[in-house]
Amino acid sequence: MSNEKSPFIVEGKLADNERLKAESKHLRGTIAEDLKDDLTGGFTADNFQLIRFHGMYQQDDRDIRAERAKQKLEPLHNVMLRARLPGGIITPSQWQEIDRFAQEHTLYGSIRLTTRQTFQFHGVLKPNIKLMHQTLNKVGIDSIATAGDVNRNVLCTSNPVESKLHLEAYEWAKKISEHLLPKTRAYAEIWLDGEKIESTDDTVEPILGDNYLPRKFKTTVVIPPQNDVDVHANDLNFVAIAEQGKLIGFNVLVGGGLAMTHGDTSTYPRKADDFGFISVNDTLAIAEAVVSTQRDWGNRVNRKNAKTKYTLERVGVDNFKAEVEKRAGVTFGPSRDYEFTSRGDRFGWVEGIDGKYHLTLYIENGRIIDKPGKPLKTGCLEIAKIHKGDFRLTANQNLIVAGVAGDDKARIEALARSHKLIEDDVSSQRLDSMACVSLPTCPLAMAEAERYLPESIERMESLLAKHDLSSDSIIFRITGCPNGCGRAMLSEVGLVGKGPGKYNLHIGGDREGTRIPRMYRENIGEDEIFAELDGLIERWAGEREAGEAFGDYVVRAGIVKPVVDSARDFYD
Repeated sequence: MSNEKSPFIVEGKLADNERLKAESKHLRGTIAEDLKDDLTGGFTADNFQLIRFHGMYQQDDRDIRAERAKQKLEPLHNVMLRARLPGGIITPSQWQEIDRFAQEHTLYGSIRLTTRQTFQFHGVLKPNIKLMHQTLNKVGIDSIATAGDVNRNVLCTSNPVESKLHLEAYEWAKKISEHLLPKTRAYAEIWLDGEKIESTDDTVEPILGDNYLPRKFKTTVVIPPQNDVDVHANDLNFVAIAEQGKLIGFNVLVGGGLAMTHGDTSTYPRKADDFGFISVNDTLAIAEAVVSTQRDWGNRVNRKNAKTKYTLERVGVDNFKAEVEKRAGVTFGPSRDYEFTSRGDRFGWVEGIDGKYHLTLYIENGRIIDKPGKPLKTGCLEIAKIHKGDFRLTANQNLIVAGVAGDDKARIEALARSHKLIEDDVSSQRLDSMACVSLPTCPLAMAEAERYLPESIERMESLLAKHDLSSDSIIFRITGCPNGCGRAMLSEVGLVGKGPGKYNLHIGGDREGTRIPRMYRENIGEDEIFAELDGLIERWAGEREAGEAFGDYVVRAGIVKPVVDSARDFYD
């Protein structure tokens, strides 16, 4: 961290996480010793938090927690691992190994595609954790810095029209990810039995600092006109600007984020600010400067206000931007014109300019598992066995079979259809809906999300059909708590969990993902939610302008005021 005392540093007693990081010996803690403790299935003391920097969260099955307590057993502790997969690209051989581990060594046997454009293992017991890391390492995958106070998995637009532009953008996503990784050898030492460095206390973290970042940090690379990574949900975004199909630079957007805390009006979702245009050669310098400015100026006293969005609000966007320019030695140019026209995935077959084909498969909730009549996991494995291209995981929890030669299309499609990975009767509403994992595994969950989504989509479909709008859809998202993993704060209709069966109902976002929805009703049950939506959709059907989306309608009709400046008007 810089020795220069800045007036923008928050003074006060540091949050306990700062002590934890300072004493961790650069993220080592006593994790290795904890692994040998077979008296508990969990991690103790600081290690419970430190394993997050290694890409894992300790969880338990909350559905059986009470029953185990009656039996005088501790909760069934296990970990969820989130892989580091910049741009979400994975090879068929990697997929086969991931499938095997999920089948043989997890409690649930599933692969979960996430809104962070990667995959997660759920339900890995302590004796299998080191095996998990070594299995991934064997195929060139790790989970370094996919959680904790670091820059996390870097997202990239999954399926643009121009394949060459995607390749350039994807390469920058990888470079950014590698450049911002922690330099500590803790991951290799603990999980891969790497050789221990003698002077471990002398590890230098030139970008992240010895105490790492004040809070989590998220980065994307996006290719207009698709906003499939939801740029306004992220701290740092590089919007690709191309001329004649070639990447020439990026508009840089800083300070987006969706998490908030119920009852705390000092927390709120926020859109990112456009700092301006940079040439492609300045990308890493700007990424490092934004991260280091947040490192030094972010709030280390109050973690609820530690994200980049709050730093910008506290110090001022102009001051933050000037500091980034100073550190990077780069001056932002005027923003180049671009437009987002959609953010959903383009399902079915799409031909790239290179003559290869990409097949986007809808995966409800991102959960890949075999169910009666829907052997999705087996289908993905069978495709992986013959596929010569790659897979792309999308930030909308779907799967793309990419780089398919024309001669291979029929065989790939046949496998997808026979395993119910393609179903022709999937509604537009289903494709435009999403939820976080929530119960039973997420310890932060207040209400159902993933398990409730199928039923809630059916109710939404029924309402649309009732009002003769079956060919339309609404961007609909559910998150089980206010932390934002399901990105409900960038939806047209968003449900934010408040308690068992209770949600805050937000409406008024737009389809492009550039407007935050406003809370319309607080802490209401499912029947009341859909009674409210019934009336709103009826009005939309009768009063909408040609082609007007639901979120735009409720704002134009004055049903809710648009959120313009969320730091000042989100709670109005």
